[in-house]
Amino acid sequence: MATTNDLKNGTVLNLDGQLWTVVEFQHVKPGKGGAFVRTKLKNVLSGKVVDKTFNAGTKVETANVDKRDMQYLYKDGADYVFMDVSTYDQINVSEATVGDAASYLLESQQAMVATHDGTPLYVELPPSVVLEITYTEPGLQGDRSTGGTKPATVETGAEIQVPLFVEGGTRVKVDTRDGSYLGRVND
Repeated sequence: MATTNDLKNGTVLNLDGQLWTVVEFQHVKPGKGGAFVRTKLKNVLSGKVVDKTFNAGTKVETANVDKRDMQYLYKDGADYVFMDVSTYDQINVSEATVGDAASYLLESQQAMVATHDGTPLYVELPPSVVLEITYTEPGLQGDRSTGGTKPATVETGAEIQVPLFVEGGTRVKVDTRDGSYLGRVND
């Protein structure tokens, strides 16, 4: 248990049996009346964001969430198998828990896996990853870097938008949060 005075960004709360991460908080002391804490909370499982206000000093239940750096090994049926890089323990994470991260996940890639009481909650990828384009339509003579974009399939099977001059076999940097093209990578 903690009080609302102990809240900080990233703290995970257990409210009504659901886990919520504190995205932002603000202590407010009006001229009249008691102080309160205004928070923005994000549901760990669904991603839903809500605003909630607590009276200052109110007790809130914190949840123990264990975040570990893990390495993605392989896909086993509907599960993704991750290995803890420090203990070599392996855990299976369901497809639903991995979610959109699966579009940018390559074997032996590092990711952060958050667990609560041994249950995987979510998988967090680095902000950007380098992927190879496996298929895209060829660019036409006269296409410029400032022009439009075209769809391209990367080695994980995800489809992203790339500039017209990018060709198949090119390694590109992709933003894992929104799937946007960040540039070519020269190895």
